[in-house]
Order: sequence, then C-alpha cells, then structure tokens
Amino acid sequence: MGIGLSVFFLALGGVLAFAVHDGIAGVDLTAVGYILMAAGAIGLAVALFFANQRSHTSHVSVEERRNINE
Repeated sequence: MGIGLSVFFLALGGVLAFAVHDGIAGVDLTAVGYILMAAGAIGLAVALFFANQRSHTSHVSVEERRNINE
C-alpha cells in the first residue's frame, strides 16, 4: 500500500465515521470508517518508514582493473 492509497483510506474512513449518518442493514458504517482510518494510518506509517529507509542507502561500485602488460 502506497502513500496515496493510505491517504485515500484515511479520508474515506473519516467520511464514513464522521459524516455519514445513514445506515446499511447489518453494517455499522462508523466502525467501518474507524477500521479504514486505522488501516490508512498503519499503511502510511509503513510507507513512510520504507521511503525513509530507501533514502539512507549507499551504493558502492567496484571496478576490477587488469594490467594490459601482463
């Protein structure tokens, strides 16, 4: 899950938890909203953690040289 999808889940969960007052039979939309917000928050934290890890890596290039005079 990337940063964009995590933010989308946060927004959709917030709308379902706080703005929707209608109901679907057998489904608590407030609970679904909170679950989506939690999934979005966890996904955002993981995505930012891995993005930070990627920016602190170093790459070393090794070249092997041969002596032509041999």
